[in-house]
Amino acid sequence: MSQVIILVDDPADWAAYYPARNLLSARDYLQASEPVCTDKKVQVINLCRSYKYLSPGYYCSLLAEARGQRVMPSVRTVNDLSYKALYGLHFEHFESALDKAMKKQGGDATKVTFNIYFGQTEQEGLAELARQIFDQLPCPILRVSFRRRERWTLEAIKTPSLKQVKGAQEDAFARALEQFNARVWRSPRRRRGERYDLAMLVNDEEAMPPSNRAALKRFMQAGRQLGIKVEIVGRDAYARLGEYDGLFIRETTAIDHHTYQFARKAEQEGMVVIDDPRSILRCTNKIYLAELMQAHGVPVPPTAFVFSDTAEQVDSLIGELGLPMVLKIPDGSFSCGISKVEDREALGNALHGYLKQSAVVLAQAFMYTDYDWRIGVLNNRPLFACQYFMSKGHWQIYHHKDGGKTASGNARTVPIREVPPKVLRVALKAARLMGNGLYGVDLKQSGDQVVVMEVNDNPNIDASVEDLWLGEDLYRQVMLEFLRRMEARRLGLPL
Repeated sequence: MSQVIILVDDPADWAAYYPARNLLSARDYLQASEPVCTDKKVQVINLCRSYKYLSPGYYCSLLAEARGQRVMPSVRTVNDLSYKALYGLHFEHFESALDKAMKKQGGDATKVTFNIYFGQTEQEGLAELARQIFDQLPCPILRVSFRRRERWTLEAIKTPSLKQVKGAQEDAFARALEQFNARVWRSPRRRRGERYDLAMLVNDEEAMPPSNRAALKRFMQAGRQLGIKVEIVGRDAYARLGEYDGLFIRETTAIDHHTYQFARKAEQEGMVVIDDPRSILRCTNKIYLAELMQAHGVPVPPTAFVFSDTAEQVDSLIGELGLPMVLKIPDGSFSCGISKVEDREALGNALHGYLKQSAVVLAQAFMYTDYDWRIGVLNNRPLFACQYFMSKGHWQIYHHKDGGKTASGNARTVPIREVPPKVLRVALKAARLMGNGLYGVDLKQSGDQVVVMEVNDNPNIDASVEDLWLGEDLYRQVMLEFLRRMEARRLGLPL
């Protein structure tokens, strides 16, 4: 059973709440001659009156991390909350949620202040905003103020002490704490035969998710057969991620995104994670990918990195790569941020637009094929093979039309033994450069020429597409790899 340690400056601060066997004063925790607990599954909830630099509250979080314990707030969060210049950075991602939440407030209010307890708030209409703030700044108690001038903006975030929580706020705090730690206070009720818990990160609102609903269910069924309880979670599971043994990301990843934060946290918690942070870093940036492939002799289309849209640069590119040409921004996905240019004027215009989004643009010689190969690779072994055909009348697999609609070409799944040996060799060499995770290597083949277009860290696995050849065994192989890694982790063996 996992253990919770609650830290307060004075045990009297906790008088209004239910008895806590593991309630400790900050002094006792800091001055213990031996670590209070060395179990890395311990959850430390730091409710000291202040988290200021060099205060007892600050040192409690610092020592908890040094002891390998999970602590809230972390030292990083404490530091972020110290200066508006730091915590304000987190709110750059909340503009739409803030606007939506404040419209619900209505009236002539020019300022809104509310408390957040473990990601929950009693303020009507602000629950989603509170959850997003907590995801970015996990802290037991936050008091957030917004002010309306020309638009709603963040005014301040404070960290009230437990002594400042009074009356009905005490009830709200107690409810939020109990819900937050529901799985920590009580022994998890595992089904018979389930040895491990696996969190599968999914975004229900994603328009083009890596796995459809039927595939997610098959992952869960395959896990259950192997003694793994697979639970679908959303981004609100960030703070309790350490309760699981592994993380399987089935949401489109990006560096400046909560998927990367989940991967980093899972790795820090010692969990098995696919895809791991390193794979996300390497795969999501096409500039890095192209440089890495070329440095290790993996064939790619003729490629150039572009830093300007001058006339000289345009002429140089045409001379080097010819026309038509393909331009890509580094972090595009699902054929977004990619364009084919047919002439000099279109090339100059496209470069001008892309360089407003990114300091570097990737340019590649255009190579048309009726389909792209996708080789799914898991731990340096081929998992599945598909041929993705171009969208009808278009040069890409995905055709993003005006009005937000997207069309895609057909797909054909083939057994690994039917894949041309050279395609397979190049795909496996490219995947090895990424790591030992789950990848989708996209390649083009023209005669004897095979080139890598990109390596995806979070490849599509959809029911009735990628699983058409292997069927249920595809999902079983993925879950077997999780089981192998979780067993290795438990035994202290290399993954």
